Amino acid sequence: MPEGDTLHAIANYLAPRLERQTLRRVHMADPIASRECTSKRVKTVVARGKHLFITLENGTALRSHLGMYGSWHRYAHDEEWKKPRRQASLILSTDTDDYVCFNAKEVELVSLNSVRDRIVHGRLGPDLIADDVDVTAVVRRAREFLEPDALLVDVLLDQRVAAGIGNVYKSEVLFIERLRPDRSLSDVSDETLARCFATAADRLRRNSRGGKRVTRLENDGAGRLWVYGRRGQPCLECDTPIASRRLGKHHRGTYWCPRCQARNRAPRRRA
Repeated sequence: MPEGDTLHAIANYLAPRLERQTLRRVHMADPIASRECTSKRVKTVVARGKHLFITLENGTALRSHLGMYGSWHRYAHDEEWKKPRRQASLILSTDTDDYVCFNAKEVELVSLNSVRDRIVHGRLGPDLIADDVDVTAVVRRAREFLEPDALLVDVLLDQRVAAGIGNVYKSEVLFIERLRPDRSLSDVSDETLARCFATAADRLRRNSRGGKRVTRLENDGAGRLWVYGRRGQPCLECDTPIASRRLGKHHRGTYWCPRCQARNRAPRRRA
């Protein structure tokens, strides 16, 4: 599932291959936008939260959001694709390769510093993978944007508060910090909330180089994740079966340990 770490890994892969390259052909749903991008040179490829921005020399940027099922592939021009062409949301062709974004949730061309560009960036909080992220400022944003009765699952997923956390990290962070997912924003201190975002930032950075996502740092072969996707399996700390339920305003699947995340349990010692 693409989250902030996935997007940064994609940007790190695409940047040295696309920057300073001329796009010989561009295909997307908007034919006018496709023509505007064709024959333009790529300036930068950067990620912010779950969004990828490919800026061009003509003052525009291609923004993509992978959603739950999107992915980027690179192919030589004569190479067979691993997915059907009908699933391609964006195709960028250089002199030697095709860079294909499949099954994206959103793809659009925006003019830099336009109203639309400012709206997109205005809806994104600080990127948690950034070296200079200030988690105390993130906590202030959470208190500002969300109602006191908002559940922690919604606080962590709200990209206006901080960009990058998705459904996997939501469950994993709450386990590491020993917090029940159905607790409300008003029920936790600023210090506790700051720890959640600091933990998320740490795990996101660790995984931003690519490879299989790891949130459990114990090198014992027992698993890469603490709770996500492990419903009914024994907790890797206490053997209690992992619980799962759809929670929050978007009814996203959430996983937790009923014992380790009981209300009065102390946070796990940080690695």
